[in-house]
Amino acid sequence: MSNIAGKAYAMNVITPLPWYTAAWNRLIFFGAGILKSKTLGLRTLSLIHYARWVIIRPGQFPRLSPDQPKEDLKYNYMLFFSNFNGSWDQYVDSFSSAIPVGLDMFWKWNIKYPKSVPMLPFHRYITSNQIWTDYYYNAYPMASSNDVKSAKKVKDSLLAFIGNVKDADENVFQEKYNRLLLDLQHDISQMGPNPVISLSASAVERRSD
Repeated sequence: MSNIAGKAYAMNVITPLPWYTAAWNRLIFFGAGILKSKTLGLRTLSLIHYARWVIIRPGQFPRLSPDQPKEDLKYNYMLFFSNFNGSWDQYVDSFSSAIPVGLDMFWKWNIKYPKSVPMLPFHRYITSNQIWTDYYYNAYPMASSNDVKSAKKVKDSLLAFIGNVKDADENVFQEKYNRLLLDLQHDISQMGPNPVISLSASAVERRSD
């Protein structure tokens, strides 16, 4: 299943956007980047690695060679791409619940956008416009976004600990070591595959073995 690499799922959604609204969308993206209030809920979702929206003009689509004819397109297109942990449904539902106003603001002028609430029409819209990921590389397939954050915290804490106990006697070392373990108890764990989230996901996993 090329959209999945370990614990991560790659989503690419491309939707048509009338040319006369593309400039407004760019202003909305710019304002959201400054104010950040419309995407605050998105940044609190720990399952998301990242999410990005980009507007592509008709002449910006890549050509594999000079011999390939240029695309004759009537619309601009908005590309949304994201990496996340968990199932497709978990992500789309969390996205819709966390920033419904932000989603409606970003996709407002996209062709046939139904709004993010209720969820079923939004699910259909995403499904209809999702582009399959042909190749997806994940450097740490068994790590979720929280695993990566925890690993960074453990590394930083160990480096600081080494400096703090460089000249310490055994009693001070033991005291600081115990404190280190207490501080990191929620960040030290063994990584492993995701639990089965559906029968179809289990079937895919069995076929890949």
